Amino acid sequence: MLKHLDQRVGVFIDTQNMYYSARYLFGRRVNFGHIVEDAAAGRKLIRAMAYVVKTKTQDETPFFEALKKLGIELREKDLMEYLSGQKKADWDVGLAIDVIRMLDMLDVIVLVTGDGDFVPLIEFAKSRGRIVEVIAFRETTSSKLVEAAEEYINMSDNKRRYLIGPARRPSAAGAPRGGEILEEKPDELEEMEDTGGFFMAPPTTNQEENRGRRLEF
Repeated sequence: MLKHLDQRVGVFIDTQNMYYSARYLFGRRVNFGHIVEDAAAGRKLIRAMAYVVKTKTQDETPFFEALKKLGIELREKDLMEYLSGQKKADWDVGLAIDVIRMLDMLDVIVLVTGDGDFVPLIEFAKSRGRIVEVIAFRETTSSKLVEAAEEYINMSDNKRRYLIGPARRPSAAGAPRGGEILEEKPDELEEMEDTGGFFMAPPTTNQEENRGRRLEF
């Protein structure tokens, strides 16, 4: 698809989806700086927003600061803990509302996620004359999301650009799935980099067959 330099672009990052996909598939961290750069593609970047979850320990604070240094705005939500011991974090509705609210100021919507739950959002944005692009790892991206997007960038095709840090053993928890209880934590909080690499509390990613379910961790 032809891209025009005067197009106004909004980038919406499903941070948890990206984190767990990279950790499960490659045992590495995500270069959010390069993601935003490629999402904008030389066009007018109006907003770049990352949806994140805060924990009581606040171990993720250095990562949040690294994202801010990249010019990425944060939308923060507290991790919800229930008496049953379940822990939940879900930004799907919040991200969708932000996209809809900003449609009038954007020509291009870039969703950084593999979550198939966003297909209706893509269809709505397209019905309003907006271009919708998706950036994610193909192995953990819903095929319906790829089909709905007008352009798709597979981050797995250029791991050198989109991943940073030494390779680690992929997560033993298996592929991230909505509704799955995940208790794994990093051995230690690594030094944050201006490129946006990070380790944080386990995030969410929905496979196509698990649409409509939510991560519990």
